[in-house]
Amino acid sequence: MAKRTGSADLPLHGGRVPAWLATRMSSLGAVVTQAIVHHYGRDEFLRRLSHPFWFQSFGAVMGMDWHSSGITTSVIGALKRGLGPLQDELGIHVCGGRGQHSRKTPDELRALGDRIGFDAVALMRASRLVAKVDSAAVQDGFDLYLHGFFVINDGRWTVVQQGMNGDSKQARRYHWHSETLTSFVEEPHSAIDGPSQGEVVNLTDRRAAPSRSAQLDLLASVSPDRIVDEYAALTGSLPDQPLLPHLVMPAHHDVRSSDVFTRRLHGTLAAAAERGPIDFPELLLTPGVGARTVRSLAMVAEVVHGAPYRFRDPARFSLAHGGKDRHPYPVPIKVYDETIRVLKSAVQSAKLGQDETLQTLKRLDDQARRLERTASGPSFQDFVGGELQASPSLGGRSVFGWEEERSGLRTAMK
Repeated sequence: MAKRTGSADLPLHGGRVPAWLATRMSSLGAVVTQAIVHHYGRDEFLRRLSHPFWFQSFGAVMGMDWHSSGITTSVIGALKRGLGPLQDELGIHVCGGRGQHSRKTPDELRALGDRIGFDAVALMRASRLVAKVDSAAVQDGFDLYLHGFFVINDGRWTVVQQGMNGDSKQARRYHWHSETLTSFVEEPHSAIDGPSQGEVVNLTDRRAAPSRSAQLDLLASVSPDRIVDEYAALTGSLPDQPLLPHLVMPAHHDVRSSDVFTRRLHGTLAAAAERGPIDFPELLLTPGVGARTVRSLAMVAEVVHGAPYRFRDPARFSLAHGGKDRHPYPVPIKVYDETIRVLKSAVQSAKLGQDETLQTLKRLDDQARRLERTASGPSFQDFVGGELQASPSLGGRSVFGWEEERSGLRTAMK
């Protein structure tokens, strides 16, 4: 069965993902998925997707806006495109999406059931129930507009869906995982989290069982007057719900030092400097790119291997490949492409039984965790300043254009 595993509150953020980033997100998302499946299996990939902090960090390492609601749509879209050609090999399928794509989820599940052989009717029911629980049974002020359904060949699944509150200009993401649930309608959530929205109707609470039974009785009744009377009697009678911690992203768009655990950043930088010359000698022969790429690989390796507690600061993962809106700095295209190339090569070799490069990335992550206890390094501001200065030489690009063009414009304006 299924269990709600967490949620996230995100500021609404407009705009589209440019094609040059969308194609790279699909490639990086697919190869990271392959690495996770190689090391830990498909079930672990579903567990990662059901963790709101990991999901946000995954989107940030792809170069999306680290804090915004757009990460949900773009990550689901990138995985749907990137994993599509690999679905038969990996046994992982992505259905649904935003708006009209979410409404196609049942048809996609039915087609997969016919082709693969799992119980599509049960999965279609699960998809509808999960959406109904978060839109009707739990009325927290957010209207669902996105529903992503990830399913593996044996029928286990994760749902990532998102709702919008136009008044507060926030989105809320809900994560579900098909584990350890005995009922969709009685306490399916591990938590209902987030800032107070005033009164919240939660008919999934076990204390609301009498209300659920009463509603069934009312539906069997043909008397509108009884329904009105009972509604008046019950108004305000539901108990308050506990507010538990979850991922709440700030409104500010820029990445600040307070958003990053600097100690972990220093561990990553130290591990890249220490392990890079040993494990990636051929990569370091690429002038101006190699050492910087190893730093990005170390952050990608943490996304592959990190334990849940490692993702409490999703902003740190935006330091791998920047962000499309220049926060914390423009996307370094040369580094991004080299990261994808190294990972693709490692995954292809692993398929042939030669997983030395993938193991090298794991050692890189292990070393970062050891070194973060003692490593020192630049301040957050100095690190970002160095990236901004190097951006033109690394193919820095954002929705505002190539960074070398912006640099030339600034020079001309002086």
